[in-house]
Amino acid sequence: MATKAPDQDLSRVIAEEMSYGVETAVECWMTQIDSALTDTQLTTLGRLSAVHQIVQNYKLLTGKMQFD
Repeated sequence: MATKAPDQDLSRVIAEEMSYGVETAVECWMTQIDSALTDTQLTTLGRLSAVHQIVQNYKLLTGKMQFD
């Protein structure tokens, strides 16, 4: 029983770190997409291509070639 509290603390810290990492990654991608969509120097097709490139980079980084 004496190790239960430290185990719970460790689990909580790990969960918080994982949550922070996911939040940071999603915010990064959303910032990239927002920048692509609001870039006034790009045409509509250019904006779409920029977003497509962000998705392709995500797939490359994660090893996912398609989404479920």
